[in-house]
Amino acid sequence: MTHKDFKIEGMTCAACAKAVERVSKKIDGVSEATVNYTTEKLTIDYDDTKVTFEDLEKAVDKAGYKIVNEDIKNESFKIEGMTCAACAKAVERSVKKLKGTKEASVNYASEKLNIEFDDSLTNEGEIVNAIVKAGYKVAKEKEVKVQDTDKDSKEKERKALWNRFIFSAIFAVPLLIIAMGPMVGLKLPSFINPDVNPLNFALLQVALVVPVLAIGYKFFLVGFKTLVKGNPNMDSLIAIGTSAAFLYGIFAAYQIAQNNQHYVHQLYFESAAVILTLITLGKYLESVTKGKTSEAIKKLMGLKPKNATVIRNGKEVIIPIEEVMVGDVVLAKPGEKLAVDGVVVEGSTSIDESMLTGESLPVEKNVGSNVVGASINKNGFIKYKATKVGKDTALSQIIKLVEDAQGSKAPIAKMADIISGYFVPVVISLALLSGLGWYFLGGKSVMFSLTIFISVLVIACPCALGLATPTAIMVGTGKGAENGVLIKSGEALETAYKIKTIVFDKTGTITEGKPKLTDIIIHGQFTEEYILSIAASAEKASEHPLGEAIVQQAINRDLKLYDISNFKAISGHGIEAKIDNKEVSLGNKKLMKEKDLNLGELEEKSKVLAEEGKTPMYIAIDNQIVAIIAVADTVKASSKEAIERLHNMGIKVAMITGDNKRTAEAIAKQVGIDIVLAEVLPEDKAKEVNKLQKDGVKVAMVGDGINDAPALAQADIGIAIGSGTDVAIESADIVLMRSDLVDVATAIKLSKKTIQNIKENLLWAFGYNTLGIPVAMGVLYIFGGPLLNPMIAALAMSFSSVSVLANALRLKRFKA
Repeated sequence: MTHKDFKIEGMTCAACAKAVERVSKKIDGVSEATVNYTTEKLTIDYDDTKVTFEDLEKAVDKAGYKIVNEDIKNESFKIEGMTCAACAKAVERSVKKLKGTKEASVNYASEKLNIEFDDSLTNEGEIVNAIVKAGYKVAKEKEVKVQDTDKDSKEKERKALWNRFIFSAIFAVPLLIIAMGPMVGLKLPSFINPDVNPLNFALLQVALVVPVLAIGYKFFLVGFKTLVKGNPNMDSLIAIGTSAAFLYGIFAAYQIAQNNQHYVHQLYFESAAVILTLITLGKYLESVTKGKTSEAIKKLMGLKPKNATVIRNGKEVIIPIEEVMVGDVVLAKPGEKLAVDGVVVEGSTSIDESMLTGESLPVEKNVGSNVVGASINKNGFIKYKATKVGKDTALSQIIKLVEDAQGSKAPIAKMADIISGYFVPVVISLALLSGLGWYFLGGKSVMFSLTIFISVLVIACPCALGLATPTAIMVGTGKGAENGVLIKSGEALETAYKIKTIVFDKTGTITEGKPKLTDIIIHGQFTEEYILSIAASAEKASEHPLGEAIVQQAINRDLKLYDISNFKAISGHGIEAKIDNKEVSLGNKKLMKEKDLNLGELEEKSKVLAEEGKTPMYIAIDNQIVAIIAVADTVKASSKEAIERLHNMGIKVAMITGDNKRTAEAIAKQVGIDIVLAEVLPEDKAKEVNKLQKDGVKVAMVGDGINDAPALAQADIGIAIGSGTDVAIESADIVLMRSDLVDVATAIKLSKKTIQNIKENLLWAFGYNTLGIPVAMGVLYIFGGPLLNPMIAALAMSFSSVSVLANALRLKRFKA
């Protein structure tokens, strides 16, 4: 199943988004499709053996919109070393073998390769590598222009909307003054005075309204197109309303030309012009505020450096970042941004990783240290080998996570989506019914009925409904990313604030995960050094962090490590192996009991060690317990504060560990844990989380290891520590980049604030339409109140969308 995002062009409201969703879901092979009106993205899961991009393109086009695959890129490369047409063919052949290549052609005369490729499947570095492998070179002067095409198009769209508004206003303002002036006592020159020259009065208005209609042609083009295709949207409402006003105005002008001069006060041109002008202003303000909601993504994208200095053929070469390949040795000078992710192979320095983690203090890096692209090299000179490039770098993955979250929908949005889907057809029906009702049943004039009809169409904009949820999610997830809290989906954002119990894994989460050997208690004839040698030899084959502490201590003491055989790791119990011709067992009380070994006086000593927060491990040689080795894992400095904050929020805190109960309780006492789940096997962690969920309580799990992945997936919200394994991070709903438990409270607080903002937005959007439509239908007029002017309706409609966006932007003031 393929998961992908596509840009959708031509959407103007939430009804458009719903229409694209609807046609996408109808395609055989598509399992899920959601459209975010704010980001203008279609996020879709489909079977690529059944569905092609052309199928999607056809379906979206049929609905009246355009789909764009932003991963498809066209580039040209200057090729060196070609001597004949066969060389050109060889270059073509080599790049066509790459998985993402769509089209490739080489012009031997101009020595240029023109290639169309899918950036999600291949990159420029791989293309260059394929050319080099074929025996040719890519000219060094080749430059890649790095630009944010989406940003450029958005800026272009904003400028176009502003220009449309200005040009519309140039004609609409004089038209409004001429049309409404006589009603408020303004004296017009006699040649356009409605009482003296009514036809001139009408023709001048026609001359002023036509340019406004021409400038706003897109409303009519899109509105009528989607109406004909059966997916009417906001533009359809505007197009129908203003067309009705204009056509009735033309009819009135014709009647004036026939000497029916009483029609002079029934011209409707100013309404059509002012409505289009105000809607255009609203669209411009909407585009400006929508742009501000995605600032977090722009900031992250702006962190990417443009070039990298690499060593190729023994020389330093500056190349575009897209051409860096895995295995390249990259240079980072003081003050420079690191180009890609890698491992230091030479030098030492301190690196500012605040862009990734939010942590302000620089991190010391030496040979063997991992470094991440876009972090800043503070003071040293280092060389590092590239391990991840292009879309695989940590920054690119973070950008992808945030984009996915911003494109996802929270469950709270479903109600608004359902309403948006039916909204426009219902509004058109209400406008017709109310207009005709006033004319036939209310005995009102055509002019009165037309006012009702147009007002209902114009005021009932579904934009506010469509913007209410995605804008808040975009700002909320963006704000989370700024604070080192990556929230992967709208659903996670909505669920987080409902959490009542949080389960923390102990090792590496509450504790540092870097334990130290503290005690060796001998019971028998063997020396401490021999016991430590045997234990370290056994643990050398294990990947358990407690074992690493034993191995490290043996290395520090320069002790001999023996070869081992018959190694066996027993999950949740310990290990067994043959070492120095002896049968060795090293593990917890369960392992010793299983082997039917007598613990004797060591059991009491083990209890004392456990009460001190240490993890005791028994060592048996040839079925005789000979020693206890104790290891302690220190508690993280932030753990106690994080748990206090959660308690202040009314959240219970549990700790889950494979350690014995006494050790676990000692750690729990230090940090203020409420529930201790000790001696839990890795495969049983998910079951323990499930038990806590039995009473309908929302449970979060915080962990960092591979064995935490099932529990992270089982929990209502899985929270992974950023320093943890890829498997844990993949299984989680929220990732804490700083590996600081205090950020758990930040994530929950941010969730609460964001959902509160969404509820405010939805309340405004629903309330606006619930009150606005009846007023436009003339309910107030029935009780002696005023009739809603269509121009006021247009102003109110624009205000509703902008107010929802402005409210969402308040989240930018969130402080962790």
